[in-house]
Amino acid sequence: MGKVFNAAADCKPQLHYMVDISGRIEEIKRLVDRGEYFTINRARQYGKTTTLRALKRILDKEYLVVSLLLRLRYGGETSIKEIALGERTILEAVV
Repeated sequence: MGKVFNAAADCKPQLHYMVDISGRIEEIKRLVDRGEYFTINRARQYGKTTTLRALKRILDKEYLVVSLLLRLRYGGETSIKEIALGERTILEAVV
């Protein structure tokens, strides 16, 4: 079966047409190697999940990688302060 365009989930190079993200992965790995922080902050369907999963495959060779998926939304009764407290609590428990 040939490659297809994918807009529903993370892309897999063997299955989907996609841009080459190896340069981006190498750049992020250099940040990790130096102990620096990075963020991935883009709109929907930009490749955030694909990038993070590819990065994990590379980092798994040298590091213990712990992945967390947080989907926190606020509105109604929930305040931004409550969300921040929840995030901090989760991170402190992991680290």
